[in-house]
Amino acid sequence: MNDLDALVASANDLFAQSHTPADLENAKAQFLGKSGRITEMMKGMAALSVEEKKSKGAAINLAKQAIEAALNARRQALADAELQVQLKAEALDVTLPGRARARGGMHPVSLTLERIEAIFGSMGFEVAQGPEIESDWFNFTALNTPQDHPARSMHDTFYVEGGSADAPNLLRTHTSPMQIRHAVQHVKRYQALLDAGQTMPEIRVIAPGRTYRVDSDATHSPMFHQCEGLWVGENVSFKDLKVVVTDFCRTFFESDDLVLRFRPSFFPFTEPSAEIDIQFQTGSLAGRWLEVGGSGQVHPNVVRNMGLDPERHIGFAFGMGTDRLTMLRYGVNDLRLFFDGDIRFLSQFQ
Repeated sequence: MNDLDALVASANDLFAQSHTPADLENAKAQFLGKSGRITEMMKGMAALSVEEKKSKGAAINLAKQAIEAALNARRQALADAELQVQLKAEALDVTLPGRARARGGMHPVSLTLERIEAIFGSMGFEVAQGPEIESDWFNFTALNTPQDHPARSMHDTFYVEGGSADAPNLLRTHTSPMQIRHAVQHVKRYQALLDAGQTMPEIRVIAPGRTYRVDSDATHSPMFHQCEGLWVGENVSFKDLKVVVTDFCRTFFESDDLVLRFRPSFFPFTEPSAEIDIQFQTGSLAGRWLEVGGSGQVHPNVVRNMGLDPERHIGFAFGMGTDRLTMLRYGVNDLRLFFDGDIRFLSQFQ
């Protein structure tokens, strides 16, 4: 083995002993650096003859190429080793089951609204819809609520931009405006029958949705849900009201022995009017009377605002707090839990 072969072998051994990129660069400098052994050999060729330069230069170039090849091979080996270490550290067990995304579910108040719509739907009631930003006329005036009524106060109602000083816009304080809107459209649809003295199909509708009032505590929220109902025809009585509401409450709470009480009260839009109280016969609430809504015969002024003759058409209306029904059904004692967004609470209803 000549000197150049020994030099290449020495470089291979030193490169093999380099375990980091930094060690490898230091080993490279010993052979290919500015003061490396190959570099020094190239400088020494200046004293050789032309013929010696040709033969000696070719041999040195071959040795240089062999050392560079060994250097590149070692560099690649170190890079591959580093990659393997990284892959091992970041390895994923593809045989493990995937992380399943938890299934969502309906909010308890939404479950209640669906249940209410299904029960009243079985009784032939339609579901009305309407805007949450309402006009003063539909929210108050059409419902026989006078200008000096406390509900029109800025302390009780959220007023919004738009409208006029005499007829401002507001966030609806109840879902009764939807009843009026539905009734007006219903009367327009069958106006020809009314003009001809014929019988118009009865108005039978419920109006579930969000409502807004300036109120907030454990049993009240600035935003809450209501479901109001309306049944207007030529032969609708207070007895029909009691039958419908009683049947609804017993079906909703799945309790045939539930007792209802209609307690005299006052509402501007009904006359006579009654609060609806219920009494459970079993469970933690057994024996207690609980108010769940209001009801009454539709006031003649409200019937006129629907476009009907109160001498010919009569009906009843009722309204219930959907959130309160949900609290009673599921045994929740703080209304604010429904709107805190705590998944630990909401997941119990899925």
